[in-house]
Amino acid sequence: MHPSIPAPESRRHFVSRLAAVGAVLPLAPLAAAEGRKKEPAAPLPAWKGGKTQLHVFSKPLHWMSWADTAAMVKAAGGDGVDFTVRNAQGHVLPEKVTEDLPRAVEACQAAGVKVEMITTEIQGLQTPHAEKLLRTAAKVGVKYYRLGFFHYDFSKGVKGSLDALRPQLRELAALNQSLGLHGAIQNHAGPRVGGPMWDLYELLKDTDPRWLGVQFDIRHAVAEAGQSWPITLRLLAPWIRCTDIKDFRWEQGPGKAAIDNVPLGQGIVPYAAYLRLVRELQLAGPMSLHLEYPPFERAPLSEADKRKHFPALMRQDLDTLKGWMAQAGVS
Repeated sequence: MHPSIPAPESRRHFVSRLAAVGAVLPLAPLAAAEGRKKEPAAPLPAWKGGKTQLHVFSKPLHWMSWADTAAMVKAAGGDGVDFTVRNAQGHVLPEKVTEDLPRAVEACQAAGVKVEMITTEIQGLQTPHAEKLLRTAAKVGVKYYRLGFFHYDFSKGVKGSLDALRPQLRELAALNQSLGLHGAIQNHAGPRVGGPMWDLYELLKDTDPRWLGVQFDIRHAVAEAGQSWPITLRLLAPWIRCTDIKDFRWEQGPGKAAIDNVPLGQGIVPYAAYLRLVRELQLAGPMSLHLEYPPFERAPLSEADKRKHFPALMRQDLDTLKGWMAQAGVS
């Protein structure tokens, strides 16, 4: 008999062992699954962020007074107003900030809403009115502000552009520290600084996150990163002190796709997964609800129609967000 062929007795032994193994193998995954089922799920950490203040971004409300804006946000269930303090259609103009920002904040306080965050065009202390704006903001109780946008100078290259920005950001962080303010760069989709998000880590990795960081925008993160945004969120988490909230879907055609902003829950932003990660990473600070879909934008409505339709739509988004937060255990 050929040496590679087992003898009859060995063959019978081999077949019996094979049958035994075949009987056991289908049970192995089940046993492993049973073992996994018995392992208790790791409890989520207790929420330590305190009550999240839900601000409404005032960009689509510039046609209203500060008092009317505050009243509408309050009636819709919001906690605060994220005022635009910038030249580009600002609700408060930087050159008038010392007079007008205190008045805007007083109008909100009278309506029972806060102003913990504002949106600016500040890129550094060289920005006109920057120091005056920040000193006024700190004086009236603002805690967080969004910076203006930065663009790549491709004559310097990607790394060279980031290197060139660091000195002015260090100078800005030093002023923030003296005032007790946190300045934040928004991750905004597109070819600007912050679009790919990893560049914000490279820009800020040696910066104290108490004074300078990221205003994380999950809509822009999903638009740029698709399914990998949780990785970048984890990377940037130490620098995140405030966030932006909005939803979108893709409008696709041959060879192109455009973003269509929509009410919360009608788009593709995975808010259940996002808010679970917010809780896991213990991200805290105010959220700014952005209302960038029609009729808030791109809809020629009269002022009377805006007053009629805006409050219910604003409340709908706020109620949707509050429901998601409650499900995720984020208060």
